[in-house]
Amino acid sequence: MTTSPPSASHLDVLVLRMDPGLDLPAYAGAGDAGLDLQARSDFTVGPGQRELVMTGVAIALPPGYVGFVSPRSGLARNHGITVLNSPGVIDASYRGEIGVIVVNTDTSAEYSGQRGDRIAQLVIIACAQARVLEVAELPGTVRSGQGFGSSGV
Repeated sequence: MTTSPPSASHLDVLVLRMDPGLDLPAYAGAGDAGLDLQARSDFTVGPGQRELVMTGVAIALPPGYVGFVSPRSGLARNHGITVLNSPGVIDASYRGEIGVIVVNTDTSAEYSGQRGDRIAQLVIIACAQARVLEVAELPGTVRSGQGFGSSGV
């Protein structure tokens, strides 16, 4: 018996294009998790340096969602370019232009990006609002507080 993949759910996200010469954020392929974000202008990042790169778009996420700005694996692998505060968080209440803090982890070569280059990806995820409840003691688990920084394996 064959089964069909689950149907994709869709979420409407309002996008304000601040630069009509750039594409709207888009998925590169069917089933991709991240929408590609483009650089609004040319930029250069020296070895070990960081740069704020604007994308020319602002979004309106519905309440209960968050946008995570994540690195592109090809830029990281080929040039050492990653997102400094990865993932960058876009709250549902934020309406400003999306900026990406890129960092060059290469110790000897600078990286130059061009206007329109795909510099990061935006992953939109449902996000619950936590209700913080103070307690005198936490319920136990097999692991409890052991293995900080790893699962202890």
